[in-house]
Amino acid sequence: MQKNFLFIVADQFRADALGAAGKYKISTPNLDRLAAEGVRFTQAYTPLPVCAPARQAMFTGKNPDSTGAFWNYGFFSASSLCPGDYWSGELSDAGYDTVFVGKWNVSQNYKPTDLGYNEYISNDEYNRMKKEKYPEVTRPDWFGATSPIPLEDSKTHWLASRVCEKIERFAHSGRPWHIHLAYTEPHLPNEPSEPFASMYDPDEILPWDGVGDSLEGKPYIQRQQLRSWGIESLTWDDWKASVARYYAMVSQIDDSIGIILKALERTGQLENTVIVFTADHGDMCGSRGMLDKHYVLYDDVVRIPFIVRGAGQGVCDDMISLIDLAPSVEDLFGLEVHTDYHGRSFRPLLDGEPPAGWRKEVLSSSNGQQFGFYNQRMLRDKEYKYIWNLTDIDELYDLKNDPAEKINLAQSPEYSEILNGMRRRLYVLLKQQDDPFVGSGWLDRQLLEGRQE
Repeated sequence: MQKNFLFIVADQFRADALGAAGKYKISTPNLDRLAAEGVRFTQAYTPLPVCAPARQAMFTGKNPDSTGAFWNYGFFSASSLCPGDYWSGELSDAGYDTVFVGKWNVSQNYKPTDLGYNEYISNDEYNRMKKEKYPEVTRPDWFGATSPIPLEDSKTHWLASRVCEKIERFAHSGRPWHIHLAYTEPHLPNEPSEPFASMYDPDEILPWDGVGDSLEGKPYIQRQQLRSWGIESLTWDDWKASVARYYAMVSQIDDSIGIILKALERTGQLENTVIVFTADHGDMCGSRGMLDKHYVLYDDVVRIPFIVRGAGQGVCDDMISLIDLAPSVEDLFGLEVHTDYHGRSFRPLLDGEPPAGWRKEVLSSSNGQQFGFYNQRMLRDKEYKYIWNLTDIDELYDLKNDPAEKINLAQSPEYSEILNGMRRRLYVLLKQQDDPFVGSGWLDRQLLEGRQE
């Protein structure tokens, strides 16, 4: 019997915001259950911490910079997906009932039904209901607010209800199914409903590891970002209420996922369903005094949660990227695995058997957006993180001794060998993944000859 596939994507969900990660006291019992019953990847990363590029990479299996997905296509012109041969359509062709629910953000001109899904339930449907039922509700500022909308009519739970309706219907179809649920939360501004809005006391929330970073010896753009947002004078006391709302929204998402799990159990489909939970990227959420995710490649934004239930069990510390999703879906569900991906199937990792030559490092990039363009490329292994800032000083962090990434070692003579080695390795990997900034000769010397501060 072919297994069903439930794919859940959150928006700006930090890897350390998962209760099972054990870092902070955030309540996520349903996600923790998935982690305990499945495989939790502790070293999962996004290839580009911006919504549209990351979500496109889930379908293409490629470095977003190589496909022209440099930033969100709705702000400046950028690539967005056109109809093609994606795993979503392959599942439909294989006899799966397929439906996309929630935030699309993959193509500006085409809908999920143009990329292989049979049905599409969009956020626009929720917004129409909200406008008719709660016309007085307005959007808060970026720091969020308690939502006056009852929990059952919140977006998280409205989307979960639509998913449950499909699960009930598919239970009687006799065919396998795939549901792609894409939340817009916990993307700022967070508007949790009660009882979650009051769940966390701001005074009891521990600061993120990055809080207290002076940004000394780091690229100018990081300090400028604070000024551009107008938040350079904020302290943790100013941030903690917003962080409490972030926690609350994470727990609210978890609660809605619990409703879906009950529907799967009620219809007898849980054990025949592979469930994948992840996020497009993380969120600064007050770490280093920053908002959102632009112009930095700290783990706050590049590291993501990743759980697979229904295909193995345990904790996996091997490094994976969202570009591995496409080949993995094809591998898990018996589809033809394409050979032109930049990613690889992580299916062997689910069985605890890393294949020969499995990656020891991951790449991520950023190109700026609404405050101006600013190109960065990151190479991260388990010991060091190197960031090539094409028009500013570079960054190098010793992750074992400085996991919070507060001390930039790029200009420390004693780390020059490590720095130059990572620069050369980054060059090779970027060239393999068709990055537009390497191979032309104009910038290669920065990496190959160390002509960079």
